[in-house]
Amino acid sequence: MTDPSEQALQALQSKLLAMPPARALQPQVQGYAQGRLSLHAPLAPNVNDKGSAFGGSLASIMTLAGWGLTVLQVEAGGFDADVYVADSQFRYLAPLRDALHAEAWLDAEGDGWAVFLATLRSRGRARATLAARVLSPSGEAVAQASARYVAILRRD
Repeated sequence: MTDPSEQALQALQSKLLAMPPARALQPQVQGYAQGRLSLHAPLAPNVNDKGSAFGGSLASIMTLAGWGLTVLQVEAGGFDADVYVADSQFRYLAPLRDALHAEAWLDAEGDGWAVFLATLRSRGRARATLAARVLSPSGEAVAQASARYVAILRRD
């Protein structure tokens, strides 16, 4: 995929904020580079009783990053499809006492998105496994995720 346009990233931002649970996290699309979508969320609305990032918020921001990347790919492929998270696994590695910075990428080599889009075209549905992580201010992973996303073509 070519890098999404600024307009596509702004449209994704609007989609995130249209979902009340996501809006509560206050996510912001930070950008797209080298096949990775980056999201940011402030700590204040995502803090737990220990003053660190709430585990549910870490899981949510990683899930949204993977969902957003899949949505961008589906739209760049010219498809009108719904994207869902099918299953996910999370690992929490260290407390985070700063803003949440998540990134997600396709967990595959080579033509992964091309195969995904070809399957969507031929079968009307496709799935992809994405990896995600939340980074500390020093760039170390504090949480990791692996999730499978499914796109299903909308029918008129």
